[in-house]
Amino acid sequence: MKKKHRFHSLLHSSDLLEQRLRLGLEPLELRPRQARILSALNRLGQISQVTLAKEFQVTPGSMSTMVTRLEKLGLITRYREPDERRSDVLTLTAEGKAHLKGIWKTWSQMDDLIVDAIGIEKAQLLGELTEELTTALGGHVPGSSMESRKIPSAVKSKVKLV
Repeated sequence: MKKKHRFHSLLHSSDLLEQRLRLGLEPLELRPRQARILSALNRLGQISQVTLAKEFQVTPGSMSTMVTRLEKLGLITRYREPDERRSDVLTLTAEGKAHLKGIWKTWSQMDDLIVDAIGIEKAQLLGELTEELTTALGGHVPGSSMESRKIPSAVKSKVKLV
């Protein structure tokens, strides 16, 4: 009997979810990673393009391509910091902020799709397990490593960071 590969099911369900997500984001003219970039910019505020590429664990060239498209759509602005000429600084435009409602609505619909497919308890467990797997594989929510660096060391010693 052939061995069943768990990875195949994980990969296949991931592909199916991404297809649905792409359809949900289509009216906004966004791709899934671009939506994540807008959400991260909302959370992080102004940030250098180089730092954002590191947070998303993508090459600077890949980030540049996504940023150029978002800039052409009028969703972000990019400018050079006078003191730091090597890196562009990114920020959301008013239109970019307005797109966030549509992004978050689509993400909520995706959550509902998962709950409808496997039930609330399994959906919660799936969320916990995927977060655990992401962390174990070296991933993180963009900005989470930066947020922990913003906490003064005196406070860090008194608070357990999660």
